[in-house]
Amino acid sequence: MRSVQDQLAAVMSAVGPVAPLDVVLHDAMGAILAEDVAATLSVPPVAVAALDGYAVAAADVAPGGSALPVAVDLRAASVPGLRHVQGQAIRVASGAPLPWGADAVVPVEASDRGTATVQLAGGVRPGQHVRLTGADVPAGQVVLRAGTRLGARQLALAAAMGRGRLRVHPTPRVVLLAVGDELVEPPTKGPAPTSAGDGRVFEADGHGLEAAVRDAGAHAVRVGVLPDDRALLREALEDQLVRADLVLIAGGLSELVHDPVKDVLATLGGVRLDHVAMTPGPRHAFGSVGGELGRDRSIPLFALPGHPVAAQVAFEVFVRPALRQMAGHAEVFRPSVAAAVDTGWTSPPGLRQFVPATVLGAPEEGYRATPLGDPAAPSILGLAQANALAVVPEADVVVHRGQVVHCMVLEG
Repeated sequence: MRSVQDQLAAVMSAVGPVAPLDVVLHDAMGAILAEDVAATLSVPPVAVAALDGYAVAAADVAPGGSALPVAVDLRAASVPGLRHVQGQAIRVASGAPLPWGADAVVPVEASDRGTATVQLAGGVRPGQHVRLTGADVPAGQVVLRAGTRLGARQLALAAAMGRGRLRVHPTPRVVLLAVGDELVEPPTKGPAPTSAGDGRVFEADGHGLEAAVRDAGAHAVRVGVLPDDRALLREALEDQLVRADLVLIAGGLSELVHDPVKDVLATLGGVRLDHVAMTPGPRHAFGSVGGELGRDRSIPLFALPGHPVAAQVAFEVFVRPALRQMAGHAEVFRPSVAAAVDTGWTSPPGLRQFVPATVLGAPEEGYRATPLGDPAAPSILGLAQANALAVVPEADVVVHRGQVVHCMVLEG
């Protein structure tokens, strides 16, 4: 058997960030910035009013207040360069360029809102309610660092600097294939079914993995269910590689004669099939495909066990970190906490065991973990209710009540 650590090391050494690409801001959401961004202009480019009011020279307003003639109105779109005349006020909108010679803005609330002459309250200070040139962003400053995940705030900053495009690591595109004659799509209409049919089960892997891919920050393309047919599987791979940065196959990986995945992958020299020393789901395949199928680039390929719990666990342990690395994230692994278990169980020797669990607590008081269901046969219900995976090392054959284990946190 191959150890979990060796399998993970092989995966992480084989995948790198997707090649950088210049994209418009709309398409940059959620992507990782591929280069530093420096401001080529100051924001604001000139001193502006910070709120609606009256631009004045602070010295013109007496401590007890003053009445000043209103010379003109300035809007946010007004051209900079108007000169302020001593002893006058200029009504300004928020964001309007401050006239030359004015050094403060009196809020409209601190006035009688006059249009020809305005009565202003006293106590005006130079610089009051004025945003100076470069107050938000000075020209030349690096404002976004490579490796930053671009969200609403970062895209607003880029737009404010006039950057309509950014160079990013594109979101990886993941093609999902579920394999098995027994699989049936859950119905989208009618009452909840009581059965999938004789010898059939509802297809869960594709739906669960599609959501997991999206949660990891990648783009999922779910092809649907394929039968246990070698020719159809190979044809699907050939068709889908053109739009994939990674291929994910679930099911069809057993050593029985009718399961096609192992046979098709065996013809692709860059894919390795292994028993990984873990439970649930020890049978895995990983490698790269492309040249053997007539493509000009190699694409990482994972084949995961068909049981929904095993598939989700394998995704968390191997595929999610790979996708995060491909997307350019600095943090690729789930956080983990040490938690004391509130019940004991046995663990198979030589295998790293992943147990769905609920983890509760806080750093100052410590964490406690409760396994959900039978650790020896984790259920999809238990996994759905879990917020973590308790990880039992290969050397531990018994987990005692109160023992501290590391838990991979799946949810906040």
